[in-house]
Amino acid sequence: MSQITVEPLTFSETSGVNFGAVVHNAIIEDLTDADFDTIRDALFTHQVLVFKNQGSTSPKAQYELTRRFDPAATSYGHGKTIDAKRSILHPDLKTIPHQPQVQVIGNGFVSEYEGLKDFRLKHPHHKTFHATTIPAEDDLDFTRFYRWHIDAALYGLAPPVATTLLAVKVPGGRRQICRYDDGTGDELEVPLGTTAFVSGYTMYDLLSEADKEFARTTKVEYAPHPYIWISNAKSRPDGLGLVSQGREIPLGDLPPIEEDKIQILPLCWRNPVTGKLALQVHPSPVRKLHLADGTVVDDLAEVRDIVRRLQRPGIAPRMVYAHDWEEGDFVLFHNRGVLHSVVGAFAEDEVRLFRQCNVAASFFPEGPRERVAVA
Repeated sequence: MSQITVEPLTFSETSGVNFGAVVHNAIIEDLTDADFDTIRDALFTHQVLVFKNQGSTSPKAQYELTRRFDPAATSYGHGKTIDAKRSILHPDLKTIPHQPQVQVIGNGFVSEYEGLKDFRLKHPHHKTFHATTIPAEDDLDFTRFYRWHIDAALYGLAPPVATTLLAVKVPGGRRQICRYDDGTGDELEVPLGTTAFVSGYTMYDLLSEADKEFARTTKVEYAPHPYIWISNAKSRPDGLGLVSQGREIPLGDLPPIEEDKIQILPLCWRNPVTGKLALQVHPSPVRKLHLADGTVVDDLAEVRDIVRRLQRPGIAPRMVYAHDWEEGDFVLFHNRGVLHSVVGAFAEDEVRLFRQCNVAASFFPEGPRERVAVA
């Protein structure tokens, strides 16, 4: 029997966060089958799992745990996306040479780590991606959600089941105010460099009955080569989707498009343990909506407005879990049950070093009624 115990996170009475747990008595480097069974059930129940004091975890062990949720999966979740110079993901990730499914992310100069030498990490900053920005003089006190998303190539490869993050080096002390700047006045105090999570299940539960029916019966079509397609586009100030300014790369200017790799996925994905539905949409690369009656909504501004209307209540400040990272924290999250965002603005000398791993799944998410394959 496994000795692992799972303790749900506790929040204030005013919080709407109802997910997350801390896992005790686990060593990622040495997990038994019984340990993994406990972790698997806990992940699908709590969505975000925090393992403390796991700094000695090797990249190999990180990959093996990540892949264990889908043993048939082998490749990095974004495939060759990070190799495309025009992709918005290209500057943010560095690959560990001896474990190519594991990426290094963070901020600042690092002389040597896991076979990488003399490299500089750059924490994503909203000024490179948002249509508007916080004034430079306020940059260290205020920040924004960079981009709410799921980890997925959304072209050819199936979305990963789980993602793991390991905090190797964390600059401490400072906190920031995360501003939504979307006319609501919403803001949230966050630790420096937090990773923010929101629940797709809560996002669905907050919908009206009519919107739940719409979400259950509608599919979203993502753009081909999505992270190149949006490489010139700009985000809304709360990081939830893009502003429609006609800046998307024309399809004819993208790399060759293979029609059978274009993905049409359900808006709602079912939890394999609880059976609950999560509203799981990556709002940035959405291109079309396929309605139950066969109608295809292809006006991009309208598509984005519909998706935003469904998702925005779920990222309200009281719904956000902003993890306060400590060195050695190993976080495992259900990539098919939560959305997450990078947050924070670092000074140049503040060094942050993390490892990230996800693997493209061997199967596509199930909708409420059927399995939906690439179309």
